[in-house]
Amino acid sequence: MTKPQDTQYARLSSNLLNQPYLLVVLAPLFWGGNMVAGKLAVDQVDPYTLTVMRWLGALLMTLPFAWGPLQRDWPAIRKAWPILLLYGALGYTTFNMFMYLAAHFTSAINTSIEQALIPVLVMIANFIIFRVKARILQVIGVAITIVGIAITASHGDFGRILSLTINIGDGLVVLACIAYAAYSLTLRYRPAINWWSFLATTFAAALFTGYVFQCVFGGGPLAIAPGLMATTPLGWLIILYVAFFPSVLSQLFYARGVELIGPNRASLFINLIPVFGTLLSIIVLSEPLESYNLITAVLVVIGIVLAEYSANRKI
Repeated sequence: MTKPQDTQYARLSSNLLNQPYLLVVLAPLFWGGNMVAGKLAVDQVDPYTLTVMRWLGALLMTLPFAWGPLQRDWPAIRKAWPILLLYGALGYTTFNMFMYLAAHFTSAINTSIEQALIPVLVMIANFIIFRVKARILQVIGVAITIVGIAITASHGDFGRILSLTINIGDGLVVLACIAYAAYSLTLRYRPAINWWSFLATTFAAALFTGYVFQCVFGGGPLAIAPGLMATTPLGWLIILYVAFFPSVLSQLFYARGVELIGPNRASLFINLIPVFGTLLSIIVLSEPLESYNLITAVLVVIGIVLAEYSANRKI
């Protein structure tokens, strides 16, 4: 006999997964929280340890739901393993590894705002590689967004750009954005497998490449043990957060949102990541909001609105 609590839980879960706009708002909220978690992790957990444990946790949480789909999709997975490995390496491990390292050198507000560079890079690469033409307003929007990001990256001093003295943290964020833009571009080649299968295989790929990072840059193959021993209680809470919320829940919520309202409408909400990341940095970390951050935020919003308006109005 089904317990009343189980029935209520199932009904609550069903209701949640049928609220598309709530889902596509929660996903960028948790992703924005990842920037704050990366900053909180400084001196609490080694960034290489954080990366490895994040994807190990995400994989273990996903496997119970993915086991059946994985068995059905195994022939397709075996054929497509190189691209699946690339997804985990670029979109998950490399992107987050650079972000966690950047947190040691720059503010969470900066890392949040500078992520607005990702759609800009995707559009530029789409034109160069796939000859996807941009409209006039899109180009103007991209130019405005780039100016805004340059203001934050230079901390309001364009002389830094001209003299190549950008903060190393902001430079790492740019590299992270390049990695995620490459991941986004290659998603057009995603194999036709169940979403749970996709998550489990790419999480496994992220875990593997995260350990490679650990071996090559993080002190060697045995460095994970002292890294775990040095992790503080807060560090373990951060690991649990990043493994569950921005890894599993955000991916699931966004995928369900796309299923309910379509990719074009759902993708607009990705632009909330810099907004949520900035707000959470102020609330949780008490980071000061500099004047150049405000200018950048306004320019980024204007740029994004122009680009999206152009996409919808064909101008």
